Amino acid sequence: MRLPFFVYGTLLPGEINHDLFLRGRTGAEEPARLNGAVLYDGPGYPYAVEERGGVVHGELVTALPQEYEELLVALDRLEEYAPGAPRNLYERVEREVIRDGGDTAARDHTAVRAWVYVAAPAVAARLRSRGKLIESGDWRVR
Repeated sequence: MRLPFFVYGTLLPGEINHDLFLRGRTGAEEPARLNGAVLYDGPGYPYAVEERGGVVHGELVTALPQEYEELLVALDRLEEYAPGAPRNLYERVEREVIRDGGDTAARDHTAVRAWVYVAAPAVAARLRSRGKLIESGDWRVR
């Protein structure tokens, strides 16, 4: 299934990994939000932790068709994610994100299924107990 990616940290435009991983590989990048999650500050990068009532702000990234498979592998590696691996820092999950694009007069708030890298369960538990919450849910204004 070729889903777009919801990015919320170092893959955002202007952040360190955007140019390294996404430049020239995307067909679209648009503002979006993930409801039902909060953002924690990690060591130089954030973690989205699923939590009712929270909102994480980021971008919905659609890969160019010819770049999709290679980008998926590259992002899994960046996020230290391997399906079923017990030591994952992140899990790649399919979630609904809300587009925040368009002009202010006619916002397009459609829901889209996307891949999201969220904190793996052990990491999420540690963050909930002693992590630094980014209250705005926006890595860019932390």
